[in-house]
Amino acid sequence: MKLKDYYATLGVPRTATQEVIKSAYRKLARKYHPDVSREAHAEIRFKEVGEAYKVLKDPESRLAYDQQSGIAYAYHEAPPQAARRNTGSASSQPHETRRSEENFGNILDEAMGRASATPPKHRGINVHGSDQHAKVQIDLEDTFHGTACNISMPTYVTDEYGMPMVSKRTLKVSVPKGIRAGQTLRLAGQGFPGMGEGKAGDLYLEVVIRPHRRYRVDGRDIYFDIPLTSNVATLGTTVHVPTPEGSIQLSIPPGSASGRKLRLKGKGIPGYPAGDLYAVIVNAAPPVHTVVAQKAYQALKAAFDFSPRTR
Repeated sequence: MKLKDYYATLGVPRTATQEVIKSAYRKLARKYHPDVSREAHAEIRFKEVGEAYKVLKDPESRLAYDQQSGIAYAYHEAPPQAARRNTGSASSQPHETRRSEENFGNILDEAMGRASATPPKHRGINVHGSDQHAKVQIDLEDTFHGTACNISMPTYVTDEYGMPMVSKRTLKVSVPKGIRAGQTLRLAGQGFPGMGEGKAGDLYLEVVIRPHRRYRVDGRDIYFDIPLTSNVATLGTTVHVPTPEGSIQLSIPPGSASGRKLRLKGKGIPGYPAGDLYAVIVNAAPPVHTVVAQKAYQALKAAFDFSPRTR
């Protein structure tokens, strides 16, 4: 079965960068989308373009396809070349046969990954490496002090015969103080390696802050709940509250209803300007387990003629 030429489907060269492949796909997808295209066989072309992009958009699947298509090309193209070289005169046939055998042997060597006296086809070609994108996860506390972490990334290396293969590498990444979720760190020259003398691409790391058991993050602002009984919230009090940088005392004003936000300016994620820390009051009713507690609630009910359903 003949292998499909996905590069030809997208109209890009085999050395195209990931950005060029993505751009070509978007252009063709708009052109042949069945809902808008008037081209003949638009639906078939749309599916072909999608199939090609599905393989070529991922560096690992693209590498596997390149290796497979290279072997297929050598297998299908070699016999006709050998046949043409064997059509000489009877006197020259032994010499031409040896040349055919040598050329066919070189093709098999290249297909099987064995060393060959003939330089590989990609030698002398300089291609810039593709950029690489990934995510790095940190804790909320790391945004206050900065941190360093190790991440594992796929990459390409060549074996002893010069054939490309997928491998993994570990990078130590420094995350600066004040970073917030969604920001991107750029590591120049740490992307996929180039070909020949082509420079390596860049690595872009999107910062993700892990969910916290106590805090909620919105940009540089941080929110956390303070459970208070209704009588304490009504009368006001002073409580010790935890923050990412240590415990502090917080004054609760009298008459604070559930849902009220108390702002601690500049206590959020560091930056220019720094974020704020918000304490959100949450009403917590005390449990009723004793007769004394039941009588207290009955007395409270008698003292206040209040129904929230009529307000």
